[in-house]
Amino acid sequence: MSHNEYLNDLFSLAGKVAVVTGGTGELCSTMAYGMAMAGAEVVLVGRDEEKAAKRLEKIHADGGNGYFVAADATNRESINALLDTVVARSGRTDILVNGAGTNSPTPFLEVTDREFHHIMDVNLGGIFRACQVFGNYFLSRDIEASIINIGSVSGINPLSRVFTYSASKAAIHNLTRNLAHEWADRDIRVNTLVPGFFPAEQNRKVLDKSRVADILRHTPASRFGNPDELIGATLLLASNRAGSFITGIELSVDGGFSATTI
Repeated sequence: MSHNEYLNDLFSLAGKVAVVTGGTGELCSTMAYGMAMAGAEVVLVGRDEEKAAKRLEKIHADGGNGYFVAADATNRESINALLDTVVARSGRTDILVNGAGTNSPTPFLEVTDREFHHIMDVNLGGIFRACQVFGNYFLSRDIEASIINIGSVSGINPLSRVFTYSASKAAIHNLTRNLAHEWADRDIRVNTLVPGFFPAEQNRKVLDKSRVADILRHTPASRFGNPDELIGATLLLASNRAGSFITGIELSVDGGFSATTI
């Protein structure tokens, strides 16, 4: 077996179908691109078809396969319809990436009930619903599946200014470990991918000059991440060959941010 054949056997996603919620965003669309280049058919899930078209253009131009499905992470019927659409069009699904999310820099005493419940419903509720809907599908068909939930460094150690976001991400990390324990004997792996600080639409509104300086001081790599630096971790967790015994972990891709405190 050649080197290329060995690596292809280890990390290939040929024949797999990967559903990526939040797939029109910068980070998750890059993860989807990596899976498409590894052979998977990717389904970008979101609410903005125009944004999805730009992401899919690159995937198709480089020889990958994928399409867009509109869905709302806060609506169970929408998630049920998403699964039905994917199965009807692709025949199956094997990989679920839960990346839909929202954030706000509201000071704690000014966080309204409405804002709190909205952030929790999108970030935590969205993953809860998708894991139930797709998990039931995987279990009922004995599919050897991978679920990758997008966590956050603020789910490990809380960050200032993003109180509700941090709480929602900590809950995601806990839910992931619970599901990993619940489904390990059914060959459904559930892991948390933990991005550090990457330039993305969701965090631009909370990254002022002083905030950026604080982040870089605390990041041993002394820089922000590039979205394509998430691809290797994604393929490891998505591949049933390379990641066959990996479940319930928090895999941080953060330039060392979570390695130290001071």
